[in-house]
Amino acid sequence: MPAAHTSEGDRAPSPRPAPQRRRRLHWELAIVFGLSLGKSAVYAIVALIDAYTRGPIGDQTASLNTSENPRELFDLTYQLLSVAFALVPVVLALYLLSENGRRARRRIGLDGTRPLRDLGWGLALGAGIGIPGLGVYLAGRALGLTLHVSAAGIPPYWWTVPVLVLAALKNGLLEEILVVGYLRERLDELGWRAWSIVAASALLRGSYHLYQGWGPFVANVAMGVVFASFYLSRWGRRRVWPLVLAHTFIDVAAFVGYTYLPESWLHALGLV
Repeated sequence: MPAAHTSEGDRAPSPRPAPQRRRRLHWELAIVFGLSLGKSAVYAIVALIDAYTRGPIGDQTASLNTSENPRELFDLTYQLLSVAFALVPVVLALYLLSENGRRARRRIGLDGTRPLRDLGWGLALGAGIGIPGLGVYLAGRALGLTLHVSAAGIPPYWWTVPVLVLAALKNGLLEEILVVGYLRERLDELGWRAWSIVAASALLRGSYHLYQGWGPFVANVAMGVVFASFYLSRWGRRRVWPLVLAHTFIDVAAFVGYTYLPESWLHALGLV
């Protein structure tokens, strides 16, 4: 069977690196995720505990994309700075993956060699994950296990939609490059098997959404299993672009829709 059509699950793990290299990789993973989504996971766990100690979490709200300043120009400035600095760990991960002259973007499929294929899979994955994810969120709300998630709290300035799209793209780049592409490369080098890489990626993804409650945790673990499995499959071919696009589409729909859909629609969808 040609290599391009062989799934990662059919392959043996990479040979174990030397002890010194293993220690370096463990420290590298701790630093990269300690600066980014690992830190977010710790804060999310503490936030969930805080919510439970305040009362029923179904009566509480988790706010995303909030206004940073009452003055419009400074609000825009802070929003753009937030997006830019959030992507620094992505740059760090790509820099670390480019060791020994290897091209990191090509290594994890972040290049532009297959734009139409990547777009097609991005749209399919976005629809396949986004619609069931909404159902899990609503079920969590009905069971009192999920906070009300206010997806966008920026006033309707002229720049609100572009900034929300940038925030969605930031989330897609940050999460998919780190939690799928970068994590897979390093755990594979450490000798982890494909199923354990998928499990670690999915649980990490779920953990930094715990501040929203158990519904989003379950939905994001499921999303993590699908995304990491796709990346390692014969269809994904270790390309992270489809995952970035799918994640961006899901977040754009949530952020922009929450801001501009009529309130009657939001009520009908159970989002307010």
